[in-house]
Amino acid sequence: MDASPPEHPEDEPGEIVDPRAIDLVLRVGELLLASGETTERVNEAMLGLAVAYELPQCEVQVTLTSLLVSAHPGKDAQPVTGSRSIRRRTPAYWRLTALHNLVQEASIGMLDLDEAHRQLAEMKRGRAPYPPWLIVVSLALIAASGSVLAGGGPLVAGTAFVATLLGDRTAAALARRGVAEFFQLTVAAAIGASGAVLVVAMGNPAQGSAIVTGAILALLPGRPLVASIQDGITGDLVSAGARMLEVFFMIAAIVAGLGAIVYIAVKLNVSIDVSHLPSAPATLKPVAVIAAAAVSVTFAVSLAAPRDVLLASALGGGLIWVLYVLQVGWDVPPVLASAVAATIVGVMSNWLARRHQAPVMPFLVPAIGPLLPGTALYRGMVELNAGAPQSGVLSLIGALSVALALGAGVNLGGELVRAFQHVGLSASGRWARPAARRTRGF
Repeated sequence: MDASPPEHPEDEPGEIVDPRAIDLVLRVGELLLASGETTERVNEAMLGLAVAYELPQCEVQVTLTSLLVSAHPGKDAQPVTGSRSIRRRTPAYWRLTALHNLVQEASIGMLDLDEAHRQLAEMKRGRAPYPPWLIVVSLALIAASGSVLAGGGPLVAGTAFVATLLGDRTAAALARRGVAEFFQLTVAAAIGASGAVLVVAMGNPAQGSAIVTGAILALLPGRPLVASIQDGITGDLVSAGARMLEVFFMIAAIVAGLGAIVYIAVKLNVSIDVSHLPSAPATLKPVAVIAAAAVSVTFAVSLAAPRDVLLASALGGGLIWVLYVLQVGWDVPPVLASAVAATIVGVMSNWLARRHQAPVMPFLVPAIGPLLPGTALYRGMVELNAGAPQSGVLSLIGALSVALALGAGVNLGGELVRAFQHVGLSASGRWARPAARRTRGF
């Protein structure tokens, strides 16, 4: 009873956290997210690097606009936390491939920390595999290929090319002056629609509708649509909601620009009529299949995808068009036909990506380009401004349904591949997804 109480044993010092490792994890995550990767893949890559460079008890938080990494050494040591904000997101699929290679090499112990920092600096200074002028022209080539897919000829394709190029350069000039992206898209869509209205006023209404269909196709947000649906499916609801809101504003901007020009044209007695609108051609003519492949290839170039992805993009675009047309010929509804075709293409894209140990987005996003609902959006705006508001609203809802079906279909293809894979990349894999082990909404 008189003895002094025993002293508590001294805690051993915690593990040492290398700030350079946290900086590398943050910078790789920032480049991945800014280059167009989905939230789940960014989270997996960052966790893979944290394990590779022995960050103790590392926690990673990824949203659309910010990243946070926290390492907990333990033994009463203070946690070490770092964060970064994503201020600019520019699609660069060539950089995605290089970053995934870096993560894979680091995960198997082939890169020390200094070499990883050196390679990352080279990636940030690197350039796309195409000259800047070709990436600019690729958007106009999307419009030209889309107008041919809608039934236009060489003159229509040339007009769509010029109108889209003028719209894109005007939007770029507005961007340099600090104008918000919403209004940039509105102006670009309005200029594309103006070219179509001029052709209609000259007495070629069917050709005008094909022009505006191609111009809209070049502006539709296929990349953020796929990423938003994948984030929602995998449980990243904050990022999914932010990406879906981004998609909504982009489509709203396109509809606003298109609607303003159509309204002005109707008021000026330009003969814009629903009967002149192109319908989805249920045909497998070589010109249509080649145009679908060209849409996907030019989409890949506009996203700065690696050169070795271009052939797969062409095959994917042609395949998704053939599958869609076959189903429409069997009286399958367009929404269901789009979903089925996208699922098949999604399975093949994910299989190719895993075979080449590369990210799937460069294979996946360009392939859905031919089925993006440009014609349905134009039809809806014409009907709204031509005295058929109910039909116009239904057409716009149909366009949105097709877009969502495409996004859900390609992600379903990825889930089917993931369900039967044996191992995953870095920290991924079917056993590494926390959302898959949650309760059913409770």
